[in-house]
Amino acid sequence: MIGALLRPVKSVLPRGLLGRSLLIVLVPLVALQAVAFTFFYGSHLDIVSRRLSGSIAGEVAQTIELLDRYPDPASQAWTLRTAWLQFEIPMRLVPNAVLPPHTHVNLLGPMDDDLAAALEAKVRRPFTMDWTTDTRDVLVRVQLPDAVLEIEAPRKRLYATTIYLFVLWVVGSALLLFAVAALFLRNQVRAIRRLAEAAEAFGMGRDRGPIKPEGATEVRQAAGAFNRMQERIMRFLSQRTEMLAGVSHDLRTPLTRLRLALAVLPPRADLQQDVADMTADVEEMERMIGGYLAFARGEGDEQAQPVDLTALLEEVASAARRAGAHVELDCPPMLMLNLRPDAARRAVTNLVDNARRHAQRIQLSVEPQERGVQIVVDDDGPGIAPERRESVFRPFESGALGGTGLGLTIARDIARAHGGDIILEESPLGGLRARLRLPI
Repeated sequence: MIGALLRPVKSVLPRGLLGRSLLIVLVPLVALQAVAFTFFYGSHLDIVSRRLSGSIAGEVAQTIELLDRYPDPASQAWTLRTAWLQFEIPMRLVPNAVLPPHTHVNLLGPMDDDLAAALEAKVRRPFTMDWTTDTRDVLVRVQLPDAVLEIEAPRKRLYATTIYLFVLWVVGSALLLFAVAALFLRNQVRAIRRLAEAAEAFGMGRDRGPIKPEGATEVRQAAGAFNRMQERIMRFLSQRTEMLAGVSHDLRTPLTRLRLALAVLPPRADLQQDVADMTADVEEMERMIGGYLAFARGEGDEQAQPVDLTALLEEVASAARRAGAHVELDCPPMLMLNLRPDAARRAVTNLVDNARRHAQRIQLSVEPQERGVQIVVDDDGPGIAPERRESVFRPFESGALGGTGLGLTIARDIARAHGGDIILEESPLGGLRARLRLPI
């Protein structure tokens, strides 16, 4: 139940580390400032506002008492002049006037409510307040028996100007602290982002070299550990490739001698079939050695570069046609991708060769997507049962289907090294469909 209640909140929370870190800093900061502002607003500002409003209301009430006590015109003029001189509040009488209807306007702050309460308590006569006509004064009208007393109460006497300084300090300090936190957190997140980008590039076979450790101590330690891991992996791959190259050379040397020996055998009719079979076996062994070496090496030394995918697929299709396959190609005129060309060519060739061994018709097409492309290889062969489609990617698992058993394994390794994958499905042609996804 708690998870269901928190799910809408989680949906609007930032997902990035920078956004979440800033939120962790901002929420306590805003809460602290809100508590401070509420305490000031609810206690100090409220008390000051009531006292100031009471002072204005008391001066107005005293003036009205003098006007009632000395109703002759000369005394009233003296009273109004004295109010201006002593209280600095302009007042004037409008004879035979009646208060106009008035709607109270609520303002931000307690000033209007405190002044209204003070006038009700001390003046005890009908009155109206106009806070909107004049930006400097509040026009207060009080109904007297035979006139209306108009009072221009200065706004500056109704609230303390320190409230503006306090609000400026609250908002300014919050913005300053938030900007400083954003600056420092961005630097930390940038170091983590660079580490993630380097790890992703290395996983896709793009050797960018060691990354520069920066940021917090923990991030520097992670960058250093990544550099050491990258160096160990590159050293291991280099040693493995050198060892396999030596093994390949050692194995190919006797195979070459066998090939030469078969070539110089006398052309006897009773030996021709045996010689042909032995030559085919030697060629098959050479292909197997080449496949094993390519699988172990993984094309790891090749660097990605801009490649015209359309031209690459045309080369693969032409090679398959020369081998006797019927290949239909459907792709855009020009499609540039950042690929390792030899590795990508090997992956597509392996898929096409796998289809060529089991089918009569092959369709090779490209489907552009939002963040990459899909190379689709369809055939009209017998296909592969759904429960076996994933297992054939394991090394030597597909050998029973023909070939060395490494073609699909190598193709998927190359696809995943580019950040993509290969999926096997049922083809509209009735056979097998292989989808090779490559990101942009």
